[in-house]
Amino acid sequence: MIKYSIKDLESISGIKAHTLRIWEVRYKLFKPHRTDTNIRLYNNDDIRKLLNVALLNNHGLKISKIATLSNSEISSKALEILSTEDTFQSQIDSLTMAMVEIDEDRFELVVSNSILKFGLEDTITQIIYPFLVKVGVLWRTESINPGQEHFITNLIRQKIIAAIDEQVMQITDDSKKFLLYLPENELHEISILFYNYLIRKNKYKTIYLGQSVPFEDVVKLCDSMQPTHVITVLTAGIRSKKVLEYIEQLSKKCNKQKILLSGYQVFETENIKFENVHIFKNKEDLSSLIFNH
Repeated sequence: MIKYSIKDLESISGIKAHTLRIWEVRYKLFKPHRTDTNIRLYNNDDIRKLLNVALLNNHGLKISKIATLSNSEISSKALEILSTEDTFQSQIDSLTMAMVEIDEDRFELVVSNSILKFGLEDTITQIIYPFLVKVGVLWRTESINPGQEHFITNLIRQKIIAAIDEQVMQITDDSKKFLLYLPENELHEISILFYNYLIRKNKYKTIYLGQSVPFEDVVKLCDSMQPTHVITVLTAGIRSKKVLEYIEQLSKKCNKQKILLSGYQVFETENIKFENVHIFKNKEDLSSLIFNH
């Protein structure tokens, strides 16, 4: 069974470690295992209970009242809130539970309901993206393991691919054609998949290459397929000192195309000043670059 420290609980729940200790001592909400050196260790059941407790507390129920409830009563009340609550934050919290517990049914319930209520685009931008930012924090603090991260990101990826497959290819504008890819060693595919969905939804032709594509292959396809636009996202696949050089080479080799760039490494790189290169930070920026030019 996975063991978590109190700092892990703080990262996952957003509740300060000091507060968690008070809840434990004063209200007996948790009974952690202690090592020989008196370090608290918590398990998946503790994480599940904490997320439910935090949810109830955020919705106005006092900790003193929550402490009188059984674990099943806490779970039942939390599920009742999640099934009726329309806020984005409650959905993000529920996805966190699904990831920690490796619970595909919960994931399906949250995402399917969110798509029905908000639509796919708002589900991605208002729920999935903030959730993935949280996953990144949990990953860097080692509060979750690689299996949990891969489990949840692959479920998200499958949802977007299914939405792409539903788009009927009735291309209405032959003047624009988009090549989408991620550079070598870049594996964070959710954003580029979402952009592929947005473009196809608007009845434009896309050529989707996927993850970790060699630079030479991109250049060859620019020459042979003659796309009007090339879209890529640079998050972590290129060494920081090489990012500007990569963008410059892409601009030169695909000089007949408009290059649309996004991602953390792009935003952190200075002097990206090439005539055919444009930077976008969100779907609104991308829509403006695509549909207004």
